[in-house]
Amino acid sequence: MGLLGSKLQKTQIEELSDTTHFSENEIMEWHKSFLQDCPQGLLKREEFIQIYQQFYPTGDASMFASFVFKVFDVNQDGAIEFEEYVRALSVTSRGNLDEKLDWAFRLYDLDNDGVITKQEMLDIVRAVYRMVGDNVRLPKDENTPEKRVNKIFKSMDKDKNDVITQEEFHEGSKADPSIVQALSLYEGLV
Repeated sequence: MGLLGSKLQKTQIEELSDTTHFSENEIMEWHKSFLQDCPQGLLKREEFIQIYQQFYPTGDASMFASFVFKVFDVNQDGAIEFEEYVRALSVTSRGNLDEKLDWAFRLYDLDNDGVITKQEMLDIVRAVYRMVGDNVRLPKDENTPEKRVNKIFKSMDKDKNDVITQEEFHEGSKADPSIVQALSLYEGLV
């Protein structure tokens, strides 16, 4: 994969169908669309950011898009191949709540050490606030990234050790309808 005009092999289609929420026909359609947008078979970071920016023309989506790109680019080679793209799309668009929470946890766990620190959460929340700009009115207790992060940590960090584990993230997210709602918003963005 990744070469100009490359064609998916039958075994690749079957494997992707078995490991995603897409049928073989849907995978072939996604592949055709991916190659139309990315003729080289790769989606580079800069192109990914430009696409994201189209959804947020009044904000700055570059930082958040960079974080999302990192989650898509599983092999960390600086480009999203079709397989990486369709797997992430499968989870964000059709995954169950636990799959979406695992994906979101990887987004927030910037250094991939298995926990989310306040600084990591703050970096993501700041990026989200920059992305949406002034288009969203927030409650007073969430009108700054710092307030939002403090509120999330107060709710999720059950053992008060200043990090959120994946288990705490799952439990806290399921208990907070606004987080579940935010995860639903990812469906149209990726």
